[in-house]
Amino acid sequence: MKLLFLVAVLAFAQGQKDPNVWPDRSVIVHLFEWRFDDIADECENFLAPHGYAGVQTSPVHEYLIVTSVDRPWWERYQPMSYRIISRSGDETAFRDMVRRCNAVGVRIYVDVLLNHMTGNWDNAVGTGGSTADTYNYSYPGVPFDHSHFHPYCILNDYNSPEIVRNCELSGLHDLDQSQDYVREKLIDFLNRLVDAGVAGFRVDAAKHVWPADLEYIYGQVNNLNTEHGFAEGSRPFFYQEVIDFDPNWNLLDSGDALVFIDNHDNQRGGNNAILTYKTPKNYRMGISFILAHTYGYPRVMSSFDFETHDQGPPQDSDKNILHVTTNEDGSCGNGWVCEHRWHSHAAMVRFRNVVRGTEITNWWDNGNHQIGFARGDRGFVAFVVNDNDLKQTIQTGLPAGTYCDVISGGKNGSSCTGKTITVNEDGTAYIEILISDDDGVIAIHVEVSI
Repeated sequence: MKLLFLVAVLAFAQGQKDPNVWPDRSVIVHLFEWRFDDIADECENFLAPHGYAGVQTSPVHEYLIVTSVDRPWWERYQPMSYRIISRSGDETAFRDMVRRCNAVGVRIYVDVLLNHMTGNWDNAVGTGGSTADTYNYSYPGVPFDHSHFHPYCILNDYNSPEIVRNCELSGLHDLDQSQDYVREKLIDFLNRLVDAGVAGFRVDAAKHVWPADLEYIYGQVNNLNTEHGFAEGSRPFFYQEVIDFDPNWNLLDSGDALVFIDNHDNQRGGNNAILTYKTPKNYRMGISFILAHTYGYPRVMSSFDFETHDQGPPQDSDKNILHVTTNEDGSCGNGWVCEHRWHSHAAMVRFRNVVRGTEITNWWDNGNHQIGFARGDRGFVAFVVNDNDLKQTIQTGLPAGTYCDVISGGKNGSSCTGKTITVNEDGTAYIEILISDDDGVIAIHVEVSI
């Protein structure tokens, strides 16, 4: 397995790199295409009890209804106006969801599009009933007209900043964010979301907008709404999509990066280096690694099951998104994968919260894709990413005692439901991970000693 983790760039101003989460929590989950009412229920019933810090929603603005390919996932990325009306719900449902999630300490981050409006459709109809003549660049729901866009050109050279930032990405009409009027419309939209109680934004297609324009827009967004529990003067958290499949370890500073294994785009991209729920053992290892490591701010993906690139979320005969249901074992039904509910995901979210504030210590590796490391004196993980068993005594940095591996099980009273690991007086422990095991990782921390 080749582990590839990806990064999103955090915003320019230092104050806007703060995710504004509760101090005992970390990890954002992208509840891709979920309904607002289901997100609210998940915040209260699963995310808050398991220590998740926040939710990234799919775009909430009005967007194009695409019927030619049966309501694909990418229709959300074809803006029609900045009204809050989507397949997930209307503005009333959105505000209720944000309020309920904030009340239990789960912050909301909205996926927003500042680069473009929908294109390539002469007469377009939006999710809120708005219409637009895209041939004439007319969007009365905003309103925008032809004068608010860059002159037409095709994005055909990614080595030219001018072409990348001024031309049409995949035929989507490219807004001119240097204009005061365009800026005001985008800022008004972001401020309406801030007023509703969101903590920040994922900015789609950020590299297609001039940095100076983004910096101005971000700087004009209001401080977060104190009525939702944010401290006075808190700034929105911005993280920006920049696609690069070849980082070669030339990584950003940790404080400038949001990290993830897969997202809604690249899990459909046909790149074999991208791990997804379809390769569960390796995927669980990748997620466990980014949650155990100190680098960046982590986000995990929560998918619906798909077989084709364009396939939209589970829907009924009227194209309404199906509710997320829960099976007897706690997994999701109705076509929802819900990786964030997988035992290993939830266990490593807890691991990350327990070891917060510590550094990586006692790094060990065998020079051939077997590694282990401690997080101070509070946690330890080990991984096998090759075809050989790991049978090794390793320094864990933990106090002497008996610990439950949280990946294979956990702590139940005074016993373990999975593997048991004994740490000696000198902090070492015998670690065994077999190729035949369901997972290629073990993890222990101070809250699972027995």
